[in-house]
Amino acid sequence: MKIKYFLPIIFLATACTKQPKLESLGLEKWSADRGGCNGERTKNIDKLKSLKEEIKGTSSNDLDDYLGKPDVEQLADRNQKYYIYFLEKGVHCETLQKKSNAQSMAVRFSAMGMATEVTFQRGVPSQ
Repeated sequence: MKIKYFLPIIFLATACTKQPKLESLGLEKWSADRGGCNGERTKNIDKLKSLKEEIKGTSSNDLDDYLGKPDVEQLADRNQKYYIYFLEKGVHCETLQKKSNAQSMAVRFSAMGMATEVTFQRGVPSQ
């Protein structure tokens, strides 16, 4: 009996996710520039920083659709995760296993899969 109430709530929660307005980034070039190794992402760093609040509240699935798969995905405590996108060329372009100090953007997702924080730093953020 309780399941019939629970399923519609889950459906509504996933159907009402925020659609970010990221078209000004040139999304085709962004996702084609895996790891920022071709220099396309570097051109959009200031634009990306101005869209920081737009990214918050977006689901991880929607961000995958817009920005492509992250360059690095980190699991955090309490079922949270980080998507890391490198914004410039670094040692990761030649050997993915090497720790890179290139400029990056990290998006933190809650256990529900919603973006709660967007930060810019060098390399992969420490948890």
